[in-house]
Amino acid sequence: MRRLEFLLRRLLTSIFVLIGVSIITFALARVIPSNAAALYIGPKARPEDIARVTIKLGLDKPLPVQYFIYMRDLLHGDLGTSIGTKRPVLQELAGRLPATLELLISGMALAVVIGVPMGVLSARWQGKPMDVFVRTISIIGVSMPAFYLGLLLQIFFFRRLDLLPLAGRFSNALRFTNPINPVTNFLLLDALIGKNWIALKDVAIHLVLPAITLAAYPSGLVARMTRATMLEVMEQDYIRTARAYGVRETVIVYLYALKNAISPTLTVIGLTVAYALTGTFFVEIIFNWPGLGLFTVHSLLNVDYPAIMGITLYGATMYVIINLAVDLIQAWIDPRISLK
Repeated sequence: MRRLEFLLRRLLTSIFVLIGVSIITFALARVIPSNAAALYIGPKARPEDIARVTIKLGLDKPLPVQYFIYMRDLLHGDLGTSIGTKRPVLQELAGRLPATLELLISGMALAVVIGVPMGVLSARWQGKPMDVFVRTISIIGVSMPAFYLGLLLQIFFFRRLDLLPLAGRFSNALRFTNPINPVTNFLLLDALIGKNWIALKDVAIHLVLPAITLAAYPSGLVARMTRATMLEVMEQDYIRTARAYGVRETVIVYLYALKNAISPTLTVIGLTVAYALTGTFFVEIIFNWPGLGLFTVHSLLNVDYPAIMGITLYGATMYVIINLAVDLIQAWIDPRISLK
């Protein structure tokens, strides 16, 4: 019952957060000096056409009225029409979101798989060469900008070694030799469903460099947080008692200590996932990944305010959902945490 009350309370506060984000974004998008109607028509817009489109888009109404009209349409699932592509923003987001989520999930899974064990090893061998190595790698991962790391990986693995592809989600020849039947638009999953093993290998290879680039920052952050919390937990009395009873060190480290140290790490993982929602944009630009990143850049350059609103609301909604999920997972793992 307490968890249900907590969930309802968080959902209510999240609604107010999203409303606040929508108001700020809507106002900022409208005050930027630009003529949305002229951008909608094109470079050879005539004054009478601009006036007609201004009325069509509702830009002649006061700003509060425009906002309430937008929110009314939003409640009906209408995010407006993109000025740049002339297509509904919802379709644009839905078409590009699977590519972004596929990269995000792969990168964060890699970050957790690498970061948590690195932090545990660093804490277990504190002051030893392993600890120095992990801390050095973590600092490099946290400090190096994603765009710079992506360029270095491209130079090394594509130009120097010719092992991995430069950019894109798959090879162009795959469209003709082994086309993927779109089911979910997650190419790895679609290739697996269709048992298209050649396409699965090609898509996986194209995903390696972008996933590593995206995972560099969060893996370093997760490793450092895991190390810090593990060192604190390893000094507790129950750990000393377990060692006195002759419990194996691996059981103490990976069962007793890690379970109680993972809660702060989960918070960091949740924050890094939220950070990666926008961090993928830089990676997508470098690797020409057809996700939300390129669409966001073009929308900002074209002052495409319906697309900007849709992308901002997507990011804010995902951020709220991720934080809520982290709180619930923490309470499930650690019974000492109470949901109030």
